[in-house]
Amino acid sequence: MPRARISTFAQTDQPVAPSGVRSAPDCTLVIFGAHGDLTKRLLVPALYDLKVSGLLPDRFRVIGIDRAEDTTDGWRAGLTGMMENFTKDPTAEFYTPKIDETVWTWLAERLSYVRADFTDPAALRDIGSDIDGNVVFYLAVPARFFAPAIEALGKAGLTEEPDGMFRRVVIEKPFGTDLQSAKDLNSHILAVLKEEQIFRVDHFLGKETVQNILAMRFGNVIFEPIWHRDYIDNIQITAAETVTVESRAAFYEATGALRDMVPNHLFQLLAMIAMEPPASFAPEKVRTSKQTLFESILPIKPEDVVRGQYAAGTVKGKPVTAYRDSPGVAADSDTETYVAMKLEVQNWRWAGVPFYIRTGKAMSNRLAEIVVEFRVPPLTLFPSAHAHSPPPNRVILNVQPVQGVTICFGAKKPGPEMRLVDVQSRFRYPDFFVREPNVGYETLLYDCLCGDATLFQRADNIETAWSAVEPVLAGWREGKTAPELYEAGSAGPGGADELLARDGRAWHPIAGQE
Repeated sequence: MPRARISTFAQTDQPVAPSGVRSAPDCTLVIFGAHGDLTKRLLVPALYDLKVSGLLPDRFRVIGIDRAEDTTDGWRAGLTGMMENFTKDPTAEFYTPKIDETVWTWLAERLSYVRADFTDPAALRDIGSDIDGNVVFYLAVPARFFAPAIEALGKAGLTEEPDGMFRRVVIEKPFGTDLQSAKDLNSHILAVLKEEQIFRVDHFLGKETVQNILAMRFGNVIFEPIWHRDYIDNIQITAAETVTVESRAAFYEATGALRDMVPNHLFQLLAMIAMEPPASFAPEKVRTSKQTLFESILPIKPEDVVRGQYAAGTVKGKPVTAYRDSPGVAADSDTETYVAMKLEVQNWRWAGVPFYIRTGKAMSNRLAEIVVEFRVPPLTLFPSAHAHSPPPNRVILNVQPVQGVTICFGAKKPGPEMRLVDVQSRFRYPDFFVREPNVGYETLLYDCLCGDATLFQRADNIETAWSAVEPVLAGWREGKTAPELYEAGSAGPGGADELLARDGRAWHPIAGQE
């Protein structure tokens, strides 16, 4: 029985609107990996949120493609049950007390499922005969399928853009495992697609608090004039997790903390905090500013990097087994679950200012933040409650779990003496904005549909980031240095503290936030 034709409509006479101003253009979203965790936990809830916000067009369709035996009714039913489960778990990435039945019915009616091999050009050609107009292909599949799936799309003729229609492809991370693999992947996909058709996702950039870094820096004159080496002593970027590798041992054994987090998520935070002001917020201007920053990062020295691996311990009162005792992990594994490093940006703004980056699993607290630590006054005029001088001023960009900005500065302690103490001024998102369900993919999906590439990485961004960490990966391959063990539930290995201590500095504590 032939499938019903699924149509989309072009709107070539309308320019790209600023994010969230109006509905996305009419189009079809084709998801490869319809039964995957990413689709169920993040993409479908994000689409629901976009409809709640009135940002999806009425002539919008979603086609889920996967190899699993299923039907459209079965796929819809499974997703409906999943959405209902989200109302029962306040800790879920997507949580809402109640699903709006009108909104969900609208979206569910636009979901259809096709069982097919998305690396088979013939299967895609058959699906393509049922699609016209604007299409976004979302590769919610393991990285090994990126190149084959895009090659199949090209052979099926589905990447061509006739009559002003757009065809775009969204690619998740990891984008390569080192410099050469990233170059190879870019080479494969750029042989099929134009750069403007490719949207390389880094989900960290979907977080409101990450995007707020640019708003804070470039929208407020009180910050930008002091945002350089004359006033800033060092910058620390932390992404700490309390979770272990859990069921992802197969992925993690081949990846490790550095590949998983540094040249993508943490370098994106680095770009936001350190890039030069773009000429405008047009997508290519922003991405070019990021590229200029990445090109200024000196190759990272292996001796400026600390590798760690969690041993047995206790996290939040629960016992944790050692990484090497986890299912699927080799008993002598040297995969790092923690990495800390010092890097330098060799440009006029940042010369001489060290950037310290750390990320790890099974740590004492879940925390993502950027700490901008300023220089101390040249002369200590006031005594303080501390042995020497008061702590330096700090601006802390709180990414998660708390969202906002914390400013730390000295103030006079009440009393007859002129004595300084460290105090804080805090901005928290819930204090000013109504909290709405958000999984962090809403903005990214909306921008893909609208063709706004501001929050997505270009080929040169990807390759330059890998170039910076390539000396570290090469040194590890040659030296086979075993990672330093740290107790699960701690702040990481002692070597990370020594990394900063040799510069006369210390990490900002990984503590619970308020």
